[in-house]
Amino acid sequence: MKDISVIIIYFNTKEIIKKSLESLYLSLNKDNLLFEVIVVDNASTDGSIELLEKLSLRYKNFVLIKNKKNVGYSKANNIGIKFSKGKYILLLNSDALVQEGLKFSSLINYLEQNKNCAGLTVKVVLPSGKIDPASHRGFPTLWNSFCYFSRLERLFSKVPYLNRVFGGYHGLGKDIRKVHRIDAVSGAFFLVKSAVIKKLGGFDEEFFMYGEDLDLAFRIKEANKYLVYYPKFSVLHLKYKSGLSHESNTIRKKTRFYFYDAMRIFYKKHYERHNFYVVNKIVYSLINLLSKKDK
Repeated sequence: MKDISVIIIYFNTKEIIKKSLESLYLSLNKDNLLFEVIVVDNASTDGSIELLEKLSLRYKNFVLIKNKKNVGYSKANNIGIKFSKGKYILLLNSDALVQEGLKFSSLINYLEQNKNCAGLTVKVVLPSGKIDPASHRGFPTLWNSFCYFSRLERLFSKVPYLNRVFGGYHGLGKDIRKVHRIDAVSGAFFLVKSAVIKKLGGFDEEFFMYGEDLDLAFRIKEANKYLVYYPKFSVLHLKYKSGLSHESNTIRKKTRFYFYDAMRIFYKKHYERHNFYVVNKIVYSLINLLSKKDK
Protein backbone atom coordinates (compact mmCIF):
# COMPACT_ATOMS: atom_id res chain seq x y z
CA MET A 1 0.00 0.00 0.00
CA LYS A 2 1.14 3.55 -0.79
CA ASP A 3 1.09 6.26 1.86
CA ILE A 4 -0.63 8.73 -0.44
CA SER A 5 -2.28 8.78 -3.85
CA VAL A 6 -2.55 12.17 -5.54
CA ILE A 7 -5.41 12.40 -8.03
CA ILE A 8 -5.43 15.20 -10.59
CA ILE A 9 -8.30 15.62 -13.03
CA TYR A 10 -6.91 17.17 -16.19
CA PHE A 11 -8.79 19.06 -18.88
CA ASN A 12 -7.20 21.62 -21.20
CA THR A 13 -4.73 23.20 -18.77
CA LYS A 14 -1.65 22.62 -20.91
CA GLU A 15 0.07 25.86 -19.97
CA ILE A 16 0.05 25.17 -16.22
CA ILE A 17 0.18 21.40 -15.71
CA LYS A 18 4.00 21.29 -15.92
CA LYS A 19 4.35 23.85 -13.12
CA SER A 20 1.70 22.07 -11.08
CA LEU A 21 3.50 18.72 -11.30
CA GLU A 22 6.91 20.29 -10.65
CA SER A 23 5.68 21.90 -7.43
CA LEU A 24 3.91 18.69 -6.37
CA TYR A 25 6.90 16.40 -6.95
CA LEU A 26 9.24 18.86 -5.27
CA SER A 27 7.25 18.46 -2.05
CA LEU A 28 6.61 14.74 -2.38
CA ASN A 29 10.26 13.94 -3.02
CA LYS A 30 11.31 15.74 0.17
CA ASP A 31 9.14 13.45 2.28
CA ASN A 32 9.90 9.85 3.12
CA LEU A 33 6.59 8.64 1.74
CA LEU A 34 5.47 6.01 -0.71
CA PHE A 35 3.34 7.86 -3.22
CA GLU A 36 1.70 7.73 -6.61
CA VAL A 37 0.36 10.50 -8.82
CA ILE A 38 -2.69 9.62 -10.90
CA VAL A 39 -3.62 12.04 -13.68
CA VAL A 40 -7.01 11.40 -15.26
CA ASP A 41 -7.36 13.17 -18.59
CA ASN A 42 -10.98 14.01 -19.35
CA ALA A 43 -10.60 13.88 -23.15
CA SER A 44 -8.71 17.17 -23.48
CA THR A 45 -9.16 18.99 -26.78
CA ASP A 46 -6.12 21.27 -26.73
CA GLY A 47 -3.69 18.66 -28.08
CA SER A 48 -2.00 18.22 -24.73
CA ILE A 49 -2.22 14.44 -24.44
CA GLU A 50 1.27 14.17 -25.94
CA LEU A 51 2.57 16.44 -23.18
CA LEU A 52 0.96 14.26 -20.52
CA GLU A 53 2.49 11.15 -22.05
CA LYS A 54 5.95 12.76 -21.93
CA LEU A 55 5.43 13.83 -18.32
CA SER A 56 4.37 10.32 -17.38
CA LEU A 57 7.80 9.11 -18.51
CA ARG A 58 9.63 11.93 -16.76
CA TYR A 59 8.18 11.46 -13.28
CA LYS A 60 8.29 8.36 -11.11
CA ASN A 61 5.13 6.67 -9.86
CA PHE A 62 3.12 8.61 -12.44
CA VAL A 63 -0.02 7.00 -13.82
CA LEU A 64 -1.91 8.49 -16.77
CA ILE A 65 -5.51 7.45 -17.35
CA LYS A 66 -7.04 8.65 -20.63
CA ASN A 67 -10.82 8.92 -20.81
CA LYS A 68 -12.35 8.70 -24.27
CA LYS A 69 -14.84 11.44 -23.41
CA ASN A 70 -15.32 14.11 -20.77
CA VAL A 71 -17.15 12.18 -18.07
CA GLY A 72 -17.22 15.10 -15.62
CA TYR A 73 -15.24 15.89 -12.49
CA SER A 74 -17.03 13.46 -10.16
CA LYS A 75 -16.81 10.37 -12.34
CA ALA A 76 -13.21 11.12 -13.36
CA ASN A 77 -12.23 11.35 -9.69
CA ASN A 78 -14.03 8.09 -8.94
CA ILE A 79 -12.00 6.42 -11.69
CA GLY A 80 -8.83 7.67 -10.03
CA ILE A 81 -10.04 6.69 -6.56
CA LYS A 82 -10.87 3.17 -7.71
CA PHE A 83 -7.38 2.82 -9.18
CA SER A 84 -5.60 4.34 -6.15
CA LYS A 85 -3.57 2.31 -3.68
CA GLY A 86 -2.85 4.98 -1.06
CA LYS A 87 -3.94 5.03 2.56
CA TYR A 88 -4.61 8.72 1.96
CA ILE A 89 -5.95 10.38 -1.16
CA LEU A 90 -5.17 13.94 -2.18
CA LEU A 91 -7.60 15.49 -4.62
CA LEU A 92 -5.60 18.25 -6.31
CA ASN A 93 -6.63 20.63 -9.07
CA SER A 94 -4.41 20.77 -12.12
CA ASP A 95 -4.13 24.55 -11.67
CA ALA A 96 -3.01 24.39 -8.01
CA LEU A 97 0.66 24.95 -7.19
CA VAL A 98 2.00 23.40 -3.98
CA GLN A 99 3.95 26.08 -2.16
CA GLU A 100 7.46 25.63 -0.82
CA GLY A 101 7.67 24.05 2.61
CA LEU A 102 4.49 21.99 2.43
CA LYS A 103 5.10 18.65 4.17
CA PHE A 104 2.66 15.90 3.32
CA SER A 105 4.01 13.80 6.19
CA SER A 106 2.88 16.50 8.66
CA LEU A 107 -0.61 16.52 7.20
CA ILE A 108 -0.80 12.73 7.33
CA ASN A 109 0.47 12.71 10.91
CA TYR A 110 -2.33 15.10 11.89
CA LEU A 111 -4.94 12.81 10.35
CA GLU A 112 -3.35 9.78 12.00
CA GLN A 113 -3.61 11.45 15.40
CA ASN A 114 -7.23 12.55 14.96
CA LYS A 115 -9.32 9.43 14.41
CA ASN A 116 -12.62 11.15 13.57
CA CYS A 117 -11.05 13.73 11.26
CA ALA A 118 -11.81 12.42 7.77
CA GLY A 119 -9.76 14.96 5.86
CA LEU A 120 -8.38 18.44 5.60
CA THR A 121 -7.33 21.29 3.38
CA VAL A 122 -4.50 23.78 3.66
CA LYS A 123 -4.54 27.53 3.06
CA VAL A 124 -5.65 27.86 -0.57
CA VAL A 125 -4.55 31.25 -1.86
CA LEU A 126 -5.62 33.04 -5.05
CA PRO A 127 -3.19 35.06 -7.21
CA SER A 128 -4.63 38.18 -5.55
CA GLY A 129 -3.28 36.97 -2.21
CA LYS A 130 -6.74 36.37 -0.79
CA ILE A 131 -7.98 33.01 0.41
CA ASP A 132 -10.06 31.08 -2.10
CA PRO A 133 -13.54 31.38 -0.52
CA ALA A 134 -14.52 27.96 -1.87
CA SER A 135 -11.84 26.35 0.31
CA HIS A 136 -13.34 27.55 3.59
CA ARG A 137 -17.04 26.83 3.39
CA GLY A 138 -20.10 26.38 5.51
CA PHE A 139 -23.00 24.27 4.29
CA PRO A 140 -25.54 26.13 2.12
CA THR A 141 -28.41 26.02 4.62
CA LEU A 142 -31.38 28.27 3.90
CA TRP A 143 -30.04 30.85 6.35
CA ASN A 144 -26.45 30.77 5.10
CA SER A 145 -27.58 30.96 1.48
CA PHE A 146 -29.98 33.82 2.22
CA CYS A 147 -27.25 35.82 3.97
CA TYR A 148 -24.81 35.22 1.11
CA PHE A 149 -27.07 36.03 -1.83
CA SER A 150 -28.72 38.99 -0.05
CA ARG A 151 -25.16 40.26 0.66
CA LEU A 152 -25.73 40.40 4.39
CA GLU A 153 -22.60 38.28 4.69
CA ARG A 154 -20.55 40.94 2.91
CA LEU A 155 -22.19 43.75 4.90
CA PHE A 156 -21.22 42.25 8.27
CA SER A 157 -18.02 40.46 7.17
CA LYS A 158 -15.74 42.65 9.28
CA VAL A 159 -18.04 43.08 12.28
CA PRO A 160 -17.00 40.80 15.18
CA TYR A 161 -19.64 38.27 16.31
CA LEU A 162 -22.10 39.45 13.65
CA ASN A 163 -19.90 37.98 10.93
CA ARG A 164 -20.39 34.61 12.59
CA VAL A 165 -24.17 35.05 12.50
CA PHE A 166 -24.41 36.28 8.91
CA GLY A 167 -21.23 34.78 7.43
CA GLY A 168 -21.83 31.07 7.79
CA TYR A 169 -21.69 30.51 4.02
CA HIS A 170 -17.94 31.09 4.05
CA GLY A 171 -17.20 30.38 7.70
CA LEU A 172 -16.51 34.00 8.57
CA GLY A 173 -15.59 34.91 12.11
CA LYS A 174 -13.15 32.03 12.43
CA ASP A 175 -9.44 32.74 12.85
CA ILE A 176 -7.96 31.65 9.51
CA ARG A 177 -4.48 31.70 11.04
CA LYS A 178 -5.32 28.73 13.26
CA VAL A 179 -6.28 25.11 12.70
CA HIS A 180 -10.02 24.63 13.09
CA ARG A 181 -12.95 22.56 11.90
CA ILE A 182 -14.93 23.59 8.84
CA ASP A 183 -18.00 22.18 7.14
CA ALA A 184 -16.56 21.81 3.65
CA VAL A 185 -13.45 22.26 1.54
CA SER A 186 -12.91 22.52 -2.20
CA GLY A 187 -11.38 19.96 -4.52
CA ALA A 188 -8.48 22.34 -5.20
CA PHE A 189 -6.66 20.62 -2.30
CA PHE A 190 -8.58 17.98 -0.39
CA LEU A 191 -6.60 15.37 1.56
CA VAL A 192 -8.92 12.62 2.73
CA LYS A 193 -8.60 9.19 4.31
CA SER A 194 -8.98 6.59 1.60
CA ALA A 195 -11.04 4.29 3.82
CA VAL A 196 -13.57 7.06 4.42
CA ILE A 197 -14.05 8.22 0.84
CA LYS A 198 -14.24 4.65 -0.47
CA LYS A 199 -16.75 3.64 2.21
CA LEU A 200 -18.92 6.59 1.16
CA GLY A 201 -18.75 5.48 -2.47
CA GLY A 202 -16.61 8.36 -3.66
CA PHE A 203 -18.26 11.32 -5.34
CA ASP A 204 -21.91 11.40 -6.35
CA GLU A 205 -21.71 11.27 -10.15
CA GLU A 206 -24.99 13.13 -10.52
CA PHE A 207 -22.83 16.23 -10.03
CA PHE A 208 -21.03 16.70 -13.35
CA MET A 209 -18.97 19.58 -12.02
CA TYR A 210 -19.48 21.90 -9.02
CA GLY A 211 -21.10 20.81 -5.76
CA GLU A 212 -19.54 17.35 -5.64
CA ASP A 213 -16.99 18.29 -2.97
CA LEU A 214 -19.70 20.00 -0.91
CA ASP A 215 -21.87 16.90 -1.17
CA LEU A 216 -18.99 14.66 -0.09
CA ALA A 217 -18.32 16.92 2.91
CA PHE A 218 -22.00 16.72 3.89
CA ARG A 219 -21.93 12.93 3.76
CA ILE A 220 -18.72 12.91 5.80
CA LYS A 221 -20.51 14.89 8.50
CA GLU A 222 -23.49 12.51 8.35
CA ALA A 223 -20.99 9.69 9.00
CA ASN A 224 -20.01 11.48 12.25
CA LYS A 225 -16.65 12.59 10.87
CA TYR A 226 -15.32 16.10 10.38
CA LEU A 227 -12.99 18.17 8.18
CA VAL A 228 -10.24 20.57 9.17
CA TYR A 229 -8.73 23.77 7.84
CA TYR A 230 -4.94 23.50 8.31
CA PRO A 231 -3.31 26.86 7.40
CA LYS A 232 0.26 25.94 8.37
CA PHE A 233 0.89 25.13 4.70
CA SER A 234 -0.48 26.64 1.51
CA VAL A 235 -1.12 26.14 -2.19
CA LEU A 236 -1.63 28.74 -4.90
CA HIS A 237 -4.87 28.23 -6.82
CA LEU A 238 -4.63 29.91 -10.21
CA LYS A 239 -8.19 29.01 -11.25
CA TYR A 240 -6.81 28.83 -14.76
CA LYS A 241 -9.39 29.36 -17.50
CA SER A 242 -12.30 28.98 -15.12
CA GLY A 243 -15.36 27.81 -17.02
CA LEU A 244 -17.51 30.66 -15.71
CA SER A 245 -15.15 33.20 -17.27
CA HIS A 246 -13.93 31.20 -20.24
CA GLU A 247 -13.39 33.02 -23.53
CA SER A 248 -15.70 30.57 -25.26
CA ASN A 249 -19.37 31.53 -24.94
CA THR A 250 -20.42 27.89 -25.43
CA ILE A 251 -18.24 26.71 -22.53
CA ARG A 252 -19.48 29.56 -20.32
CA LYS A 253 -23.10 28.55 -20.96
CA LYS A 254 -22.42 24.89 -20.21
CA THR A 255 -20.55 25.79 -17.05
CA ARG A 256 -23.38 28.04 -15.82
CA PHE A 257 -25.81 25.20 -16.34
CA TYR A 258 -23.69 22.80 -14.27
CA PHE A 259 -23.12 25.48 -11.61
CA TYR A 260 -26.81 26.08 -10.93
CA ASP A 261 -27.80 22.48 -11.58
CA ALA A 262 -25.45 21.51 -8.74
CA MET A 263 -27.43 23.81 -6.43
CA ARG A 264 -30.67 22.06 -7.39
CA ILE A 265 -29.18 18.58 -6.96
CA PHE A 266 -27.65 19.40 -3.56
CA TYR A 267 -30.82 21.00 -2.20
CA LYS A 268 -33.04 18.16 -3.41
CA LYS A 269 -30.71 15.52 -1.99
CA HIS A 270 -30.06 17.03 1.42
CA TYR A 271 -32.64 19.68 2.28
CA GLU A 272 -35.87 19.23 0.32
CA ARG A 273 -37.33 16.53 2.56
CA HIS A 274 -36.84 18.70 5.66
CA ASN A 275 -38.82 21.70 4.36
CA PHE A 276 -42.41 22.48 3.41
CA TYR A 277 -43.59 22.25 -0.19
CA VAL A 278 -43.99 26.02 -0.48
CA VAL A 279 -40.45 26.62 0.81
CA ASN A 280 -39.07 24.17 -1.74
CA LYS A 281 -40.94 25.85 -4.58
CA ILE A 282 -39.51 29.21 -3.53
CA VAL A 283 -35.96 27.82 -3.36
CA TYR A 284 -36.11 26.26 -6.83
CA SER A 285 -37.67 29.44 -8.23
CA LEU A 286 -34.85 31.52 -6.76
CA ILE A 287 -32.22 29.20 -8.22
CA ASN A 288 -33.87 29.50 -11.64
CA LEU A 289 -33.98 33.28 -11.24
CA LEU A 290 -30.28 33.42 -10.35
CA SER A 291 -29.35 31.25 -13.32
CA LYS A 292 -31.24 33.52 -15.71
CA LYS A 293 -29.84 36.68 -14.11
CA ASP A 294 -26.29 35.35 -14.53
CA LYS A 295 -26.63 34.82 -18.30
